[in-house]
Amino acid sequence: MSDAPGPDGNAENPKTAEPSGVDLARVALRAAKEQARARGDAAQQKRQARRGGGLRSGARADGRDPMAFGAAINRLITERGWETPAAVGGVMGRWPQIVGEDVAKHCEPEKYDEDERVLVVRCDSTAWATNLRLLAPQLVARLNEDLGHGAVKLIKVNGPGGPPRRYGPLRAPGSTGPGDTYG
Repeated sequence: MSDAPGPDGNAENPKTAEPSGVDLARVALRAAKEQARARGDAAQQKRQARRGGGLRSGARADGRDPMAFGAAINRLITERGWETPAAVGGVMGRWPQIVGEDVAKHCEPEKYDEDERVLVVRCDSTAWATNLRLLAPQLVARLNEDLGHGAVKLIKVNGPGGPPRRYGPLRAPGSTGPGDTYG
């Protein structure tokens, strides 16, 4: 390759061009600011050591100052990665507003599986369980609209649990009780 000047008059290859004067000035200014900050931090540490050392409260806000309860809770939720479970817990508290008063009287959320993204709902009769199974796709869309995309993938609807099974002399062997009410 030759050192002949290019079309812009420079002998250098434009791909390997060095920083211009403005860029060099920015780099030098940034380095000088970092050095000054380091010197200032070192000087402040020396002064604190002469005064007895340790951290002291000052006039400016820093990480040691007390914080509002709501801010502390939000920080804890964010640090622990509890955003989705906390949001779903809020949905469980607002269940009547989300599904409507009529449905909320007969169906209530029981638990949320964060790994599977499944909301389990228990209904007080098989008729309401069937009704909620038919409404499940619209309800999943509504919950994801409220919580964020993909927060709930599936709603598992359970019917009523039924009374505890009692065995004794007044019970016919093999009887399951009224099947259409507790099934």
